[in-house]
Amino acid sequence: MKNYENNKADTNMNNNMNNCSNHNVPQPRKEDKGGDIWGARNIPRDLQNPDILVPPDTDHGTMPNLKFSYSDSHMRVEHGGWSREVTIREMPAAKELAGVNMHLEPGGVRELHWHKEAEWSFIIKGSARITAINPDGSYFVDDVKEGDLWYFPSGIPHSIKGLSEGVEFILVFDDGSFSENSTFSITDWFAHTPKDVLAANFGVCEKAFDQIPKQEVYMYQGEVPGPIIQELPKDLNDPVKESFSYKLTENKPIETDGGRVWIADSNNFPVSKTVAAALVEVEPGGIRELHWHPNTDEWQYYLEGQGRMTVFASGGKARTYDYRAGDVGYVPFAMGHYIQNTGDKPLKFLEMFKSDHFADLSLTQWMSQTPPHLLKEHLNFEDSFIEKLPKEKRPNVKYK
Repeated sequence: MKNYENNKADTNMNNNMNNCSNHNVPQPRKEDKGGDIWGARNIPRDLQNPDILVPPDTDHGTMPNLKFSYSDSHMRVEHGGWSREVTIREMPAAKELAGVNMHLEPGGVRELHWHKEAEWSFIIKGSARITAINPDGSYFVDDVKEGDLWYFPSGIPHSIKGLSEGVEFILVFDDGSFSENSTFSITDWFAHTPKDVLAANFGVCEKAFDQIPKQEVYMYQGEVPGPIIQELPKDLNDPVKESFSYKLTENKPIETDGGRVWIADSNNFPVSKTVAAALVEVEPGGIRELHWHPNTDEWQYYLEGQGRMTVFASGGKARTYDYRAGDVGYVPFAMGHYIQNTGDKPLKFLEMFKSDHFADLSLTQWMSQTPPHLLKEHLNFEDSFIEKLPKEKRPNVKYK
């Protein structure tokens, strides 16, 4: 009786699987082309990547992988929070920039440290206190919240501490080979310096260093700090002349019928000399217009929603990739592309560049400023089409 019930259960399960396969599972079929997948597969991944499973007919040629999800990144879990990274090791095409996603609990601390690379950050949720010092001894302390940025030039020592609600943020570094696991940390330096040298440097006895950590701490759980004024040292130098933080979303965006764009570079955030950025929101039915960047590669982080991007690489090569919240995208230097919102909610993402300024070239604007007869010779357009081309740049447009 038991074996009969087990066999019956197996039959029901197989019937359910067959029904699922017949009705709900995507297959690589396009009209009279393709066929079903019989072997092993990851159906949830196929559902998330419809344009990889069944590419548009316009895709052609061999392209590098231009997508990596933080869900596939190794998670470093510590007291006080966690971190994970996407670098050139995870996505070999990403040579210019690397990214770290980090979370700190209330009072959680990313310890005092510095990097060879400059650090740019966008706060996804929550709030934090950041500190730093310049070579001239001027100090910096600020509380930053969702939508704010910070930028620490290479070599500038700094720290990050979660405030009452904790904080999560994305860090971007101006070198694709960067790793969060190879930074210069104050605890690591103390642990690897002879005590007699420490004593001579600080003018105290060696016993003062008996309780220092024996290795790098990296991250730890501390206490939620009080107001800044209560936490500052008693003997302060002058504050920095250029702020290391910037209130990005408190500024007026570029608004069009397809969405909004906020831009931050050295023009409005003077200290940010090696990283420029745009925060982009594309409405449902909207598209980040066909464009390219004339100065450098583009590193993307998808914050909300879902979308797709086709990258045109010249020589007849193009590839379409699907993205959703938590994914990283990449566009090599000067390659044409668009980002289309494929969902029913706003698509929100960051565009990052290793540059002191943001720059893009709009395909539509370029065509609008080209002699009409030249466009007709190239693309056989009607006059009515050419006459409607807007001369103003519209980063986001509505396509339906």
